[in-house]
Amino acid sequence: MKRLLSCQASEILAMNGKELKQAILASEGRTVLTEMTVFNGCLLGNITNAEVASAFGSDMILLNGLDCFDPVIPGLPETDEPIKLLRELCGRPVGANLEPVDDSISLMSEKIEIVPGRKATAETFKAAEELGLQFICLTGNPGTGVTNKMITKAIKECKENFSGLIIAGKMHAAGVDEPVVDIPTIKEFIEAGADVILMPAAGTVPGLQESTITEACKIIKEAGCLSLSAIGTSQETSDTDTIRELALSSKRSGIDIQHIGDAGWGGMAFPENIMAMSVAIRGIRHTYFKMAQSAKR
Repeated sequence: MKRLLSCQASEILAMNGKELKQAILASEGRTVLTEMTVFNGCLLGNITNAEVASAFGSDMILLNGLDCFDPVIPGLPETDEPIKLLRELCGRPVGANLEPVDDSISLMSEKIEIVPGRKATAETFKAAEELGLQFICLTGNPGTGVTNKMITKAIKECKENFSGLIIAGKMHAAGVDEPVVDIPTIKEFIEAGADVILMPAAGTVPGLQESTITEACKIIKEAGCLSLSAIGTSQETSDTDTIRELALSSKRSGIDIQHIGDAGWGGMAFPENIMAMSVAIRGIRHTYFKMAQSAKR
């Protein structure tokens, strides 16, 4: 299996979940994943944010807020197969967040209700499979009430109904007063069948140290899983020096995939910050290769 950072679009789009996992592993910590909302329009005219992110060096595209029962993606031409068309336009693996909401708990903040098509259920996993998503991220947006307990449950159900890559973990508290990074919980996610364990990047949530991420990465790697660090605290709109610092910290810790969030204008990170992350973890050569790559190759 070729490294993801060296693959052409046709090779990437043909990958199943197992092949995508191996291609990321082979890239040795040089994979950039860009998250973007589907409810804030487009950053640049009628071009999808996925195309913009790809043009600035992103390897993977994560859609936040996608309704799997009624998928709408800003900037996409009219089509009956929106995910398939988006993948063809950007030449990247496309995934979506689904949220394992726990309705039995009290939150630290006001509860935000989400539509059924965004929740992590057997029905949405089946819909994601039919849409052609290559990966699912089981996580929580602010105030939605996603718990680690429900993430563990959702991993097991996702394994039964979805054939792609499964990412699981929290970028922040999601309104729940519980540890965001917790070694016993990480082990539960692994045992449940997650392919990739998501953690906030050190320096993005209060008190989270690089040493903690390093310890977690060792456990994750020993279990045969991948790790993902997330910048999901609006710091994706910080200056490029901050992005470089966070990116290098994650690489020192042993992270396989580096995520940059959706809090910029038009529902995605500043393009220059995507590029800054890419250059920091793999240099100009591989960054320009991704930026110049045609989706038709």
